[in-house]
Amino acid sequence: MAGAALAACSSLPTAGPTASAVVHQQVKNAQRRYDVVDISAPVLAALQAQPKPSFQTAFRKYGKPPPPRIGVGDTVSVTIWEAAAGGLFTSSPFDHLTTGSHSVEIPPQVVANDGAISIPYAGRVPVAGHTAEQVEQIIQQRLAGKAIQPQVIVTVPKSVNYTATVSGEVVSGARIQLSPNGDRLLDLIAAAGGAKAPIYETFVRLSRGGVTVTIPMERLVDDPAENIYAWPGDVLTLVVTPQHFSVLGATGENAQLRFNAPRMTLVQALARAGGLQDQRSDPAGVFLFRYEPPAVVHALHLPPIGGGPDGSSPVVYRLNMRDADSYFLAQRFPIENNDIIYVANAQFDELQKFFALLNTLTGPIITGIVVNSAAP
Repeated sequence: MAGAALAACSSLPTAGPTASAVVHQQVKNAQRRYDVVDISAPVLAALQAQPKPSFQTAFRKYGKPPPPRIGVGDTVSVTIWEAAAGGLFTSSPFDHLTTGSHSVEIPPQVVANDGAISIPYAGRVPVAGHTAEQVEQIIQQRLAGKAIQPQVIVTVPKSVNYTATVSGEVVSGARIQLSPNGDRLLDLIAAAGGAKAPIYETFVRLSRGGVTVTIPMERLVDDPAENIYAWPGDVLTLVVTPQHFSVLGATGENAQLRFNAPRMTLVQALARAGGLQDQRSDPAGVFLFRYEPPAVVHALHLPPIGGGPDGSSPVVYRLNMRDADSYFLAQRFPIENNDIIYVANAQFDELQKFFALLNTLTGPIITGIVVNSAAP
């Protein structure tokens, strides 16, 4: 009868495989389909030791950007002072009657394709590739002997070369002119109005010099080392990617749930799903299904199986919640986007289902026998 009961249990309706089935089904038809790894302190340490995408690491060779240099398309403004009136830039025939210095502002000019601007009495002045201070010296040298002790101030009110672009999920995407003192990535995001979405759903993608790196915005905010200097030509894109995990099996709720915090742990995820059901669940059968990249598979000393995105392999992490220490491990085990948490039914629950079904089938027969036996 016990054997028949256990055989019948395998064909009863169920939410999923038992804990033993998850373990035994790793290999099917002589082919390894996934690996089951018990969550332990060494496993947790191996996961936490994995390097994460980093702006600081990827762009280590870049420090503070060099001083801005004028380029083609930039707008340049020039103001010229002469030590006394009556010089080249005298605007009135009566200016020679006044004393003191005299100044004139040249209308702002856009640097042409030849990399030069026009200055009266100085001709076409090459400015592309030079700093504002260098252009001042060039103009002063060209006006020497013509103007009265000329002094020149050059400014760049609008630059299209010393800029970075901020786009994506920001309040106001724009090409932002960098300041000579240097701007960091969060300065650019703030200048664009800030992010639209919650920080834990926003990722920051930086493209520079043919290299593109994406990190969570939460890490950019928390780790000052990631908030590196922006460089001319940077493209900073904010991408919103809602983070989800799914919970199935003997829990209070079976659903796909969104992260509600920058970081989530396994114990928090189980709590959001209503915890384990006392009458159904197997506390030793809490599983987390995930595709792990080759680096993690190697760190866990597992054979690579592949089959997942970018050569990742399927790994099933098992938590035995009959062990009190597992609750501390679950507090530190991180949940990732698209994780699947499955809580297996207890073996006793399957047996209960069988006897309930047996009672449904045999109950009317037994009742009829009892009634007939009681009849006179």
